[in-house]
Amino acid sequence: MRLENKKVIALVSKDFEDLELWYPLLRLQEEGAVVHLIGEEAGKEYPGKYGVPATSDYAFGDINPADYDGILVPGGWSPDKLRRYDKVIEMVQHMNEQRKPIGQICHAGWVLISADILQGRKVTSTPGIKDDMINAGATWYDEAVVKDEHIVSARRPPDLPPYAKAFADLLAEK
Repeated sequence: MRLENKKVIALVSKDFEDLELWYPLLRLQEEGAVVHLIGEEAGKEYPGKYGVPATSDYAFGDINPADYDGILVPGGWSPDKLRRYDKVIEMVQHMNEQRKPIGQICHAGWVLISADILQGRKVTSTPGIKDDMINAGATWYDEAVVKDEHIVSARRPPDLPPYAKAFADLLAEK
């Protein structure tokens, strides 16, 4: 399996977009990656936007992002909460500094904005935060998936198949 020995962080908090967490997570696991759900508290069950719960494996402060090969930030309403945690911002900034794969979909762009890593980047997101992405210094495209070096972005759930593939492909290259 091409992603064997790869470890990925999947951020989770209340009101994550169910498909935007589970689809990429399962896709990566199918290829052999270990994906840990990381939330504010370890072992806490977080309800998804549509009711599918996810239980965190670890708390934000329990892990060292250097031990991971990439990070997934799902959308929904959770990115507005996630970006308020210093540890989340530090994780995303670490991945950016190390040029490790960062996946963001839909409203997840808010986390990357707060991490201040979008200046000069090419991205997409839900059109609802297009202006936020542009104001953070990114060039925004209305495309299913945009890959700019180590950052893979997508707009919404219908874009999940090419998004998950692009992230898995990038992770396999690293």
